[in-house]
Formats: sequence, structure tokens, C-alpha cells
Amino acid sequence: MPAVYRYHPYVAHITNAPTGQFRLGIVYTEPELAPRPTSAPFRMPRAPMSFTPRRDFLKLAALTATSAALPSLPTLAQSPGAPALPHFPTPDPRWQRTWEAALAVLAGNLHSMPRYPQPVLVEGAVYPGIWQECAPHEGLVYATLNQYVIAPPGGPTPLEVARHNHMAFFAQQRPDGQIPSSIKLADPIENPGGYGQIQMVVPIAVTAWELSQLTADDELLVTAYNACSRWDTWLRQYRDTRKTGLVEGFCTYDTGHDNSPRWAGIPNRCPDADARKCPPIASMPRLCPDLSATVYGARIALAHMANALGKGDEASRWHDDAEKIRQLIITKLYSPEDAAFYDLDAQNKFVRVRSDVLSRVLGEHVLKRYDPHDKAIFEAIWTRHLHNPRAFWAPYPLTSISQEDPTFVRPIPRNSWGGASQTLTALRTPRWMPHYGKQAEFTHLMQQWCEAISRHTEFRQQMDPTTGDFTQADPSGYSPAALVFLDFTRRLSHTPQKGA
Repeated sequence: MPAVYRYHPYVAHITNAPTGQFRLGIVYTEPELAPRPTSAPFRMPRAPMSFTPRRDFLKLAALTATSAALPSLPTLAQSPGAPALPHFPTPDPRWQRTWEAALAVLAGNLHSMPRYPQPVLVEGAVYPGIWQECAPHEGLVYATLNQYVIAPPGGPTPLEVARHNHMAFFAQQRPDGQIPSSIKLADPIENPGGYGQIQMVVPIAVTAWELSQLTADDELLVTAYNACSRWDTWLRQYRDTRKTGLVEGFCTYDTGHDNSPRWAGIPNRCPDADARKCPPIASMPRLCPDLSATVYGARIALAHMANALGKGDEASRWHDDAEKIRQLIITKLYSPEDAAFYDLDAQNKFVRVRSDVLSRVLGEHVLKRYDPHDKAIFEAIWTRHLHNPRAFWAPYPLTSISQEDPTFVRPIPRNSWGGASQTLTALRTPRWMPHYGKQAEFTHLMQQWCEAISRHTEFRQQMDPTTGDFTQADPSGYSPAALVFLDFTRRLSHTPQKGA
């Protein structure tokens, strides 16, 4: 296996993968490829640094690499005996009771799949499977909780589960490059489903890159780079039929927006359960800001991967392609008068539904903080929509549709992206709120979610944004809700402590 470049924003080491021996330390100074800062950026001097052992380098990577999901990671090692506990924000016993219940939910949602024999963390509740839009990200968040989990004898650690939540999708990639949107317990081996929509939000390339840096997993890095490069090729071929350079949505499930007014009148799946086929509707296909943002984020991650693998020319190409689609998202899909990103249909009309598309675009850092034009756009979106109590910033934020939008759905039905505050949206907030300097508001959001979840020690998909009451139609046991409570509690806590 060739030498693999392990990099830090200012320090890179060349590792011989089979032996794990370092051969060289170099300074890395390409600012345009620097990883995303965490909520509390770790600032390194731009001076050459001394030789760093692999274990110490991984600590640096965990603090400074691309993951906004890693605000504090004292150790990745599991503790012998009793697992570590965070220092809970208050003495209220609900914190520990709900913490232990959340860990139990995740332990009960580990399953092997008919098409993949290794245990993965499934969505849980009424969703017995893994979805590309969320499972890799959920695996990554679970990995950051490794020190708090004691795996049973012979059972997988959170780090191993996180790996499986990525490799399962790569293992099911088709020869043409398509990665499945889902892998379910009910899928027949002979005729597997999951190829009828693209259904992506947090890019699998991003989470794979972050996990590979967290765990020094060179096999994951190489596999992810090859698989995600082919996936990008597939998307260019089949989801840019209008040749705009943006990514097209063909159906509701492409964005995972079940029962959303954004997709009113559009089929849930693509014709013949084939994601290459667009329904014969005059307004379709649409140019989608969130799908395009996912590809932008993926290309930035692919640039990082290419650099780590010593493929400098490919890294430059990925970065250039990422910047092209970023500019197109802003120039083609942003409405200055509404301060909102919208789908643009085939008749060149905006689909003016104010939805969580806004936070999804921010989740991939499409708007650059240091660019005056981008900063002005962010402030307009933040003030008029996301932090507006009459819009998305309800008592239990964030709503899936603006409360001011006439399409907001009440009463709130089950599995509705028509207004309910969705757990998946909450789980993704660490990826953008601290990045854009909204730490105080992020803290408030975390407190509200932890309070609502611990109220009845239940883990469900969505809640009423006004009351914090979770929809009861489906059973508890939803992995994203358990992860929200654990991740948010850890972030709200001070220092880890052993024992109860």
C-alpha cells in the first residue's frame, strides 16, 4: 500500500500504512483546504513542529480536523469497568436516568443486515434500517461517545459500529457508482431496494473523512475516497440533466422530506424505483440547494482525502469543483428579497416554501464566514428566519417549516417535515451553529432538547415546536433522539468523571 498522508491543518505526517512508522513531518499551509474549525477552535502556531507520535497526532486530529461534531474528546479509549460519565449540568437525577436509557436504546439498535453481516446502528423505532442521509453521521456521533460505552464481551465498540455504518453503504455500491439510499432489515438479498432515490443530507464523504482521521483507519480512507469519487461521477451523470452544474431532485424522498409541503404534488419515489428516472412532470426536475450543498461538502472532503493520500492534483480539482457548485448555489438558488434558499423548478420558478433547507445549506458551510457578501446573506437568513421566534426559532427549535409560512402543517401528524421540530435537524446543529458563532443560541437549543427528551425519558422522531411534546404515534427507541441527548449532554457538561 502506498504511503498515506495524515494531515493536520498545519502539520502533516507521511505514514507507511503497513508498519505505522512515521517517516517525515512537514508543515501544511494551504488555507483553502484547511479543515472546518470546531466550536472551540484549537489554534496551532504556524511554525514547524517537532515529530509527533501517532497517538498524539490523533488527539490533535480529533480536536482540529474537519469534524464540527468534536468539541471535546479527552480520550477515545474505553475505560475498564464502569463507563465514564459526564459531569451533568445539574444534580437533577433525570440527567443520569435519561443518559442510561439513551445508551440502552443505542445498544438495542445494533443489528447486522441481510446484505451486510457486521453490526450497524439502525434508526430504530419504526425504521429498521440505515439511511444514507443520516446513518453515517449517526455512526460518527456514536464514535465520539466511545469513552462512555462499555461494549459487551465480543460486542462492537462505537468506533467499530461507526465504521460499519459507512462500509455497509460502500459494500452495496453498484458498478455504475450509485450508493444506496438505504439498507433495511427487510431487504431481500436477491432483489435489494434502496436505489429508488438518492436521499442524502450530511455527506457520507464528510463523515467518512472525519471518522478516518479520528481512528487512523487507512482502509476506510482509501475505500471512502474511491467510493465517494464514483458516487460524485454518478450524480454528475444522472442528476444534472439540465447541465447547470447543480444537483437535481426528482422526488420527495431524495431529500428525506416526508410529508413536506416543499414537495407537494411530487411522487415520493422515482419512477420504477430507479433514481436515474425523473417523473414526467412539467416542473421537474428541480435544482435543489440542499442536495447541491451535500455535493459541495462531499467535494471538500474528497479534497482533504486526496491530500491525505498524496494526490495533490486531484485535491486541487476537487476543491475547484466544490467552489464552482458553491457559487452556483448562491447565485442561482438564493432569493435576496426573501433571504432564503429555494428549489428552482424546470420552469425557472422558485418553490417558495421556507423550510429547513436553510440549515442544511449552512450545515455544509456553503456561506463563508470571512466573505462580506456571504456574511451578509448569513445574517439575513439568521435574523429573518432561523433565529426569528415567529419563524424557525420556536420555544423548541428548529421547526422544519417556518411558522410564518402558510404551508406550516397543524395539527402535527406523524413523520411530518411540514412543521414539527425534527430530531435529525437537532442532531445536525453542531455542524453549523458554533461554526457561525452562534454558541449561546446553540446552548439554548441543546438545553431545550435535553429538557424535552428527559421529561418522559422517551426517544422519538419529532416534537411540537411550541410545547416540546413528542409525537406519540410511533414507539420510542429512535436512535437519533438518543444521540441528541447524549451528545448535547456531553457538550453541556464540564469535565468527565468516573462512576455514578
